[in-house]
Amino acid sequence: MNYLIAELAKMLKPEQLAKVQQTPVGIAGLGGLGSNIAWHLVRSGFSRLVLADFDRVEASNLNRQVYFIDQLGLLKTEALSENLLRINTDLNLELWPVQVTQANVHQIFDQCPVWVEAFDQTSSKKMFVEEGLFAGKKVIGASGLAGWGDTDTIYTKHWSSGLTVVGDFCTTIAETQPPLSPRVGVVAAKQANLVLSWVLNGGTQR
Repeated sequence: MNYLIAELAKMLKPEQLAKVQQTPVGIAGLGGLGSNIAWHLVRSGFSRLVLADFDRVEASNLNRQVYFIDQLGLLKTEALSENLLRINTDLNLELWPVQVTQANVHQIFDQCPVWVEAFDQTSSKKMFVEEGLFAGKKVIGASGLAGWGDTDTIYTKHWSSGLTVVGDFCTTIAETQPPLSPRVGVVAAKQANLVLSWVLNGGTQR
């Protein structure tokens, strides 16, 4: 018995749960944002995820990413899939342990109507957003999440192009502003919530 889906069926209408389960979502980058976004999406009933990251789990990841000590050294795609399958054993996970580039981004993600950006590097963010919008996808990104303090500074901006970005739009990671779990987690949860809202609203809500 799938306990997660059985419980979600008490909260969502059958057609809503079907939408969530059937919609493939692409997540580019499986670090502090991406791993937590995937965690929230699976707990919300999403069953089809395309996950891409070439990196491996390091000790420095443990303060904010959904990985564990016994997974150090594993590919993040492999480790995250293990953890997600512990929540729901019936997932359809497509794993891409590669660096996402302009040359392969469409091969990886074009099957997904919504693309979630969870990169660290500005150049990768820019490429992913531009290619996703060019392909007519809903793109949900992040900008500004470092440090600690007032989470009310984290907000959401929408563009008519189909782009939505979450963050405070100013804090960059630095020695005095490290990436810590609370603010990273807030942004990741907001991104996951935007995916859920967009799917449940029939792909019409910007």
